[in-house]
Amino acid sequence: MRLNLDDAWFGEIHELAELEAKKWGPHLRFSAPLTVVEEFFSAHDAGLPSFLVYGSGDFHHLTALWIRRTTAPIVVVSFDNHPDWDIRPPKWCCGSWVNRALELPHVQKVSVWGCGNFECWWPGQVFGNRRAERAGRLEVRVWADDRPVKDQQRRGALFRETWRAEFERFVDGLAGGDVYVTIDLDCLRAGEAVTNWENGKFRLDDVVWALGCLQRRARIVAGDICGAFSEQKYARAKQRFVARLDHPKLPRPDKREAIGINTATVEKLWTALTDGNQHHAGGDQQ
Repeated sequence: MRLNLDDAWFGEIHELAELEAKKWGPHLRFSAPLTVVEEFFSAHDAGLPSFLVYGSGDFHHLTALWIRRTTAPIVVVSFDNHPDWDIRPPKWCCGSWVNRALELPHVQKVSVWGCGNFECWWPGQVFGNRRAERAGRLEVRVWADDRPVKDQQRRGALFRETWRAEFERFVDGLAGGDVYVTIDLDCLRAGEAVTNWENGKFRLDDVVWALGCLQRRARIVAGDICGAFSEQKYARAKQRFVARLDHPKLPRPDKREAIGINTATVEKLWTALTDGNQHHAGGDQQ
């Protein structure tokens, strides 16, 4: 199913049915009060399938709601250019959703792959959930090829030449268990995704390969894809002010071109993510 909060998508994506929810978009974008989050979830929980495509990465905190809908012990695997582990307010924010996921009793661990953002390094990391990282409940796998030698010793450092072997070891450690996968398109390099945030370093074929590993050696029981570019519309003045401070200053993309690039990318990711799970994926059966 495709959840339309912000008109990030037009046209067909694997014949996915669309759930129209644009009235919620400005209220939920970037951050939202708990009352609004719970009201939204209460209104839509029953109608959502296990696999979703939704809009901008500005809504990534909704993933913590989607994970609520699973009940068995689960490992969350996130592909993202940002760790989304900020411990500062607001509590429900796209930059802090990992902490909301870790609060759920059935979430054993969150593992974030492909981070390249400054938040993973000093001094930005002081606002991250380092306690969960030290405890092993949160893994932040960070690109370190272009970092100083000292930084390359960081826990979770990733390198282009060896990251696939690292990922295979991680998947083997899952021992066939249940996995929730969330993909923010900003984990991909420029040219393969157009987003409201900085682009990462994964190639599209990297993430497709990683999803194949998870399909073969674990069990993807649910998942989502977000991170497409959309126009930023906000319901509250404080929300708008903080969001605009936090966003990078990027050139405005051509929206038609952005939709074309993102749709082609999501077609490939969706196939890899839902392989063997089409009856849960919200396709033309919905």
